[in-house]
Amino acid sequence: MPIDLGAMRASGISASVYDRVKRRLGLDTPTRICDSMQVLAEVEPEVMDRLHVDVVPLELPNSRWLGRNISDYVQKTLFDGTTVHFPPGTRIDETRDGSWLLLGASGEPFARMPKGGFHFDFIRPTMSGRRIDPNAFRPQSDIPDEDLTCLAERARLLYENTDKAILGWGFGISFMGLSAILSDNITQGALDEWLCMLMVEKETAHEMMARAVDASISCLKLVREAVGDRCFAWGIASDDAGTQRGELIAPDLFAEMIVPHYRRLCDWVHSNTSWKTFLHSCGSIYHYIQLWIDAGIDILNPVQTSAANMEPERLKREFGDRMRVFKPGGGFVFTQVHNIQSNVPPENVIAMFDAAHEFGAARQDIRHWGSK
Repeated sequence: MPIDLGAMRASGISASVYDRVKRRLGLDTPTRICDSMQVLAEVEPEVMDRLHVDVVPLELPNSRWLGRNISDYVQKTLFDGTTVHFPPGTRIDETRDGSWLLLGASGEPFARMPKGGFHFDFIRPTMSGRRIDPNAFRPQSDIPDEDLTCLAERARLLYENTDKAILGWGFGISFMGLSAILSDNITQGALDEWLCMLMVEKETAHEMMARAVDASISCLKLVREAVGDRCFAWGIASDDAGTQRGELIAPDLFAEMIVPHYRRLCDWVHSNTSWKTFLHSCGSIYHYIQLWIDAGIDILNPVQTSAANMEPERLKREFGDRMRVFKPGGGFVFTQVHNIQSNVPPENVIAMFDAAHEFGAARQDIRHWGSK
């Protein structure tokens, strides 16, 4: 059974607990941050091997840092006393009350970590109360040559120097929930307005999403030329489409407005690459899963078992023979539901991955259990 820790930014580990884990394992190296907002650690090869991890990440930001010395990173001491190193160029200010502000390229703060906190939260509201300007939505449709070179070199090094599967990420689509407001995106910071457009301005919404897919395909063509078949899967979408109690919009509206655009992107990936398609969506999304399967999604992350209708037994029973996740005889990748948080004891983390490795190796038993 494959094991994942840190192959994407929702299967990672807080830098604080990671630092404690690796020191418990006897590794005394600087702890680097791979995600400044969430303060997630870059999982080092030695830790991957000890925790039996089988998947490594490939994405543009990490590829840009390839070969940089630790002196190029920004050293900070977190509120719990852990010394970490943020990526080169990270800008953090401290306020009078001791909070941290994460600054953008223009020097303006866009996220805040309160004093004593563990991660940053966006400052801007999710419901802006303003109208969306469709003409202002210009999704990225090209990738600079230097960035493609970085991706290609990182992919080559991972492919030739590790025995891990490579999961690529970036240049996908986001139409729903928090994922759609993480940066300059289709909602333009007005999620409430966008949800209304899906119901009352359908033609405009379809046109905007079609532009997003066109841009994604344009970028993924370049990525495919750069990294080839070294990746086993690519993260083509991040849509936090569920709340804790149910889906963000009605399933029939989701099928009408969102699914056709997923299908077109998945069709391109499956027709032009060897990659599997990878989707991230938190929350209660039970009524969307079959729609995503029909659209061509191969891998779903996470399985938020604490949300309504997301019991593993139910998902296994209803979707296990059609979606790679939970598939009998293989397909399930073990990871925690989401990022491991700062207050988890390091011995618990080590025990969890050791148990997954031990029981995941009993393949005959797993196949027998899965057939019942």
